[in-house]
Amino acid sequence: MRQSLTYPLNVLCVTGALLVGGAAHAQSGWSDAAPLPSPRQEIYATTHDGMVFTAGGLAERASAVRDDFLAYDPQTDSWQELANLPAPRHHVTLSTLDGLIYAVGGFSGAFPNWKPEASVYSYDFETAQWSALSDLPVARGEHVSAVVDGRIYVIGGRVGGTVSAATYKEHRDTGRVDVFDPETGIWSRGVDAPTARNSAASAVIDGRIYVVGGRQYLGQPDGTAVNVNVASLEAFDPETGLWSVKAPMPQAAGGLAAAAVGGKLYVVGGEQWSPTRKVFAEGWVYDPATDEWDAMPDLNVPRHGLAAAAIEGRIYVFGGATKTGAGDVPAHEALTVEP
Repeated sequence: MRQSLTYPLNVLCVTGALLVGGAAHAQSGWSDAAPLPSPRQEIYATTHDGMVFTAGGLAERASAVRDDFLAYDPQTDSWQELANLPAPRHHVTLSTLDGLIYAVGGFSGAFPNWKPEASVYSYDFETAQWSALSDLPVARGEHVSAVVDGRIYVIGGRVGGTVSAATYKEHRDTGRVDVFDPETGIWSRGVDAPTARNSAASAVIDGRIYVVGGRQYLGQPDGTAVNVNVASLEAFDPETGLWSVKAPMPQAAGGLAAAAVGGKLYVVGGEQWSPTRKVFAEGWVYDPATDEWDAMPDLNVPRHGLAAAAIEGRIYVFGGATKTGAGDVPAHEALTVEP
């Protein structure tokens, strides 16, 4: 049974067509849902008590950094505004653990002045407030976060090449893993991922963390650098402490989104910078039992830097940008993948 939540501040009541949770039949394609209250990109999502949450992001064609914290209710197809993040952030990951939502890392500043941040905040629904926790050991953004067995795993992303690094070109990709134990408030070093990457997506299936897609910022012979997508899928088992390499996704994509439903991994959207610029509508589903990928319905609105979350067999995908780089939109689509 859903518990009632207290949502202070403004109730936005951004409403579209009513969505009925737990649809009896799978849909053949994506349907529109209530758009975000305002356009944004480079966001992540988490779920709690039947709701979807997102925070921060880039707006106004990536020239502004947001600090708002939003909740989406699938039952009423509406958004609500909660207490703002303590500081504006984009590429800040959200994770839910023991009834709290954790906002980890991310960047401050608009492009190209992206400064990696080490901040970690937790949101308490009882007090409707954010609290500052122990900082990440290394400031980072464009990473992924996942929860397994009461711990938060922060994987990959971009870290400063120097202590004072404050622009995108000064960052470097990493496979570093840091693990947070909320009971002790202490960070520990995890087992690094095989692939250093940024702008990947992740989900947890049967206690394993799956990290897929993303890109690497690679130097070129002429002295320039370019984002090159990676298709690799890697899974981490916290029980054994081992990473395993799985079948790569059929189409390499950076800035994609992922969700797990029914023991399968669903990935959608993303972008490509090299050799040509593209924004993807395609979606793919991975079955760990067979180590195989299949196509799923394309998004109605191709985009990258979007967020995804799943509740009761239904995937919700919102925000993102329709052009490589900047182009934030409020678009929100939903797809039933499991009756």
